[in-house]
This record gives sequence, structure tokens and C-alpha cells, in this order.
Amino acid sequence: MATFEESLKKLETIVDQLEKGDLPLEESLKLFEEGVGLSAICKQELDSAEGKVQMLIKQRDGSFKTEPFPGKDSF
Repeated sequence: MATFEESLKKLETIVDQLEKGDLPLEESLKLFEEGVGLSAICKQELDSAEGKVQMLIKQRDGSFKTEPFPGKDSF
């Protein structure tokens, strides 16, 4: 299974290829489908990381409290 970074890099490559617009339709659709899958994998990894960050925020008194992940709405 690819790492988040590998998936993101592959997704960036696919976007670059699709933006050029010089691929046959069938190949463009295949790449688009692969890109959608990679996007879902990346989102799942980010959601998982967000949950871990929320669980690890420690309060001054030593207790732990979940808080919203900064920039959550920017995704």
C-alpha cells in the first residue's frame, strides 16, 4: 500500500496529465478514475491524522481535551 505522500504525488502527476488535455478520452477517463480513488485515500489518511491530533491535545492541567483541527474547513 502506498504512503500518503506517494498517493499525493501520483495524484499531482495525474492532474498535470489531465490539465494538458492531449490524452485520448479513454485514457483521460482511466486517469480520472484513478485520481478519484487516490483522492479518497488521501482524504481518509487526513481524516485519520486529524482524529489522532484531536486525541493528543493536552490541557495545561494535564488532562486531555479534543479540539477541532486547525484549518479543517480549508479541505
